Amino acid sequence: MSRAVLSIGSNMGDRLGYLRGVVDGFGGRVVAVSSVYSTPPWGGVDQDDYLNAVVLVDDPDLDCRDWLAEGQRMEQAAERVRVIRWGARTLDVDVVWCGTGTEPILSDDPVLTLPHPQARHRAFVLVPWLEVEPDATLPVDGAIRTVRELLAELADEERDGVLRTELSLSGEPRGAS
Repeated sequence: MSRAVLSIGSNMGDRLGYLRGVVDGFGGRVVAVSSVYSTPPWGGVDQDDYLNAVVLVDDPDLDCRDWLAEGQRMEQAAERVRVIRWGARTLDVDVVWCGTGTEPILSDDPVLTLPHPQARHRAFVLVPWLEVEPDATLPVDGAIRTVRELLAELADEERDGVLRTELSLSGEPRGAS
């Protein structure tokens, strides 16, 4: 069985539509979807704010590289262009964590480094991840750390910039029946 934590984000065009497309694209493989968060851009490039969420997916027939390939296929369908590192994008799908059951798979392959090397520094990943998996852990420097403690170590302004919205990836506003 292969399970993955995917961080998804968009700050160009139909931001919510692109994120909903990811959830729709993974269909029955989706285990959980976080709320949608508004977040400032990360990386120092001047651009519009992002909509971000985390999607937990599971499929016994897929491995970590398959999750990456699926995410990249969705980015291409959204006409993502990679021009500036950390620049604006229609869609970003990152494999943050991948494993079998609860056991993480570690990889230092430059094509797919696992866990995602910057995840522990990004509140826009950690906040929605905790929402859907409150006991989540992440291997960091040879030790297993809780996502909750990694989030607590970030600067206040990093955490405070992650704002939960009323938007939903199900197509209905949160709280709607």
